[in-house]
Amino acid sequence: MTYVREIKVTPVRVPLERPVAAAGKVFQYRDYLLVELTCEDGSAGIGFSYVGTGGGRAAASATKELLLPEVIGADPAGVEAIWERVYRATLIQGRAGLVMNGLSAIDIALWDRNASVAGLPLYRFLGGGGAQVTVPAYASGGYYADGKGPKELAEEIAAYAAQGFKAVKIKAGRLTVKEEERRVQAVRDVIGPDGCLLLDLYNAWTTLSEAMPYITMYRQYNPYWIEDPFMPDDLDNLARLAERITEPLATGEFHYTRFSFKHIIRAGVTILQPEAPRCGGITEWRRIAALASAQGIAISPCWFHQLHVHLLPSIPNGLFVEYFPDNTILNFGQLIDTSCTIVDGAIQLPRRPGVGFRFVPEAVAAFRLT
Repeated sequence: MTYVREIKVTPVRVPLERPVAAAGKVFQYRDYLLVELTCEDGSAGIGFSYVGTGGGRAAASATKELLLPEVIGADPAGVEAIWERVYRATLIQGRAGLVMNGLSAIDIALWDRNASVAGLPLYRFLGGGGAQVTVPAYASGGYYADGKGPKELAEEIAAYAAQGFKAVKIKAGRLTVKEEERRVQAVRDVIGPDGCLLLDLYNAWTTLSEAMPYITMYRQYNPYWIEDPFMPDDLDNLARLAERITEPLATGEFHYTRFSFKHIIRAGVTILQPEAPRCGGITEWRRIAALASAQGIAISPCWFHQLHVHLLPSIPNGLFVEYFPDNTILNFGQLIDTSCTIVDGAIQLPRRPGVGFRFVPEAVAAFRLT
């Protein structure tokens, strides 16, 4: 039996090519938390988490001070036991936010290490795959930006459609109802009546009366789902909206652990979007998926298609993986040595062991926060 000998924790900040926006938020750069775990026998694994527009240093500090002492010296095969020990040790400081970013990254590194030792891609190690060679995905983009109107948005979506994507997601809710309609109509015209149109409100609304005029307009364009209409903790308004509309509600990107997702399910959400590098790692992501499966609820994880392509084949209730076609929005790809392959709008399952990629040392050094 081996043990975890060392964990290297690195915060990085990767600038975006140009600022982009969602409802109420402008993005100029992304902070990521990177973890490299090494065991006494030389085996290793990597993990990561998106911290936000800032907070990278704080996440690294919390991870080093609070989490590493609970993991160093542990048997890397005991992932469940490590998760429980770290979670309980940080009840006051953790359960969400930066501490959960750290726990998620460490948990991913453990799974990557274990799958790599077994010589299997992560999805195979988790029991997924079989005859499956691709994973369903939707193209994600459609952010707001200076000089980007309906025409430019339509051109962006047309490029996604040219790659074979039948489902696309755009940001929504930042503008007036009339301005929003011009955007949504432009996208619907590109993807046609049979394309899946996903609308991400990014927590745009604060009241039900504010939401309904937008919903009334959006439903003319047959949205596949309405995502994150209210702030993450506003489950009362989420439940009221679920009672009033027939369109599926999707949420979960800003939530942590199965305990939080239990309340989302009770609010009437029919599509959960747990993000493994944020919600508690692969260990907790699978628990959330099992909780949803028992109640007939689909899983469609947000962000990090490089990881979630492995997780979706391992559950019975997977729907889509969110895929970012380039580095203009999710620029994590600038830090790793491998890109996903797209086949007619789906992601090809990787063949390399573990998560299937490694950090590029030169890129990590260039973007490291000191």
